[in-house]
Amino acid sequence: MSVYPEELAAHLGRTVTTVCHCWRLTRTDGHVTGYTDHDRPLTAGATLFAPQTGLAASEARDTLGLAVDTVDVEGALSSDDIRDEDIAAGLYDGATVETLLVNWRQPEDFVLLRKATVGRITRTDGRFVAELESLAHSLDRPSGRFVSRICDAELGDSRCGVDLGDPAFMGAGEIETVETPLTLVATGLETFAAGWFTLGVLTWTSGAREGRRERVEMHRKDATGTTLVLQPGASAQVAEGNTFTIVAGCDKRFATCKSKFANALNFRGFPHLPGNDAAYGYVVDGGRFDGGPLVP
Repeated sequence: MSVYPEELAAHLGRTVTTVCHCWRLTRTDGHVTGYTDHDRPLTAGATLFAPQTGLAASEARDTLGLAVDTVDVEGALSSDDIRDEDIAAGLYDGATVETLLVNWRQPEDFVLLRKATVGRITRTDGRFVAELESLAHSLDRPSGRFVSRICDAELGDSRCGVDLGDPAFMGAGEIETVETPLTLVATGLETFAAGWFTLGVLTWTSGAREGRRERVEMHRKDATGTTLVLQPGASAQVAEGNTFTIVAGCDKRFATCKSKFANALNFRGFPHLPGNDAAYGYVVDGGRFDGGPLVP
């Protein structure tokens, strides 16, 4: 529940008020921007709120209990502020949005109405609509570990332990041909077997996307050379001559962890977990019932 400052509460009790809404957007990389539905820039809480984007919100509703409340905000895509390629690259996924009620005649009088995170974003005709999920939404998400056959660690993290600085697991290359926005022919990876970087992570070291990371959906070798197919959602701002580094991919299976990375002792899944086929199975001729592991 929001606590209104005395001066703002008194102002809201008047017949005529001068209030507007402001939104403070904080991306996961720490970048902060501000927007308002007022027609002039405002500074409140050390943040400059600009009106240029025409950001507007739908009806907002707060409910009692643990129900998940959502509200949509709509704005314009612009080359110098919220860009279509940045949304496509996932820079706004999980961003925090704070909604403020501000007295635009005295911007120092404001109150935080709600705090939410950016959920689904849709883009069309030069505009975007972002669904803001209330903090209660986090209670509806699974937390903790799952008991499953596949590994739940990220390749190279502290739980995995694989050294991605090893030349066997890391490569560097350059884009030779851009066949489609997601299909790229590269040089510099000729010594690696086909599929070695499938599900790996590519990091751009030059070009318009320098510093951005992309997930590789497929790594293949054919008559055209070494081809990398990026997962959908990657931006199209890739050009010939752009350079990158890339790390090996992992499909989270025990066999891959054992054979490709020699890291079976750090496997963070449960590969010998019986599935429904074993739980509901029965003895048949020729079956193997020696108590051995289900996954070698």
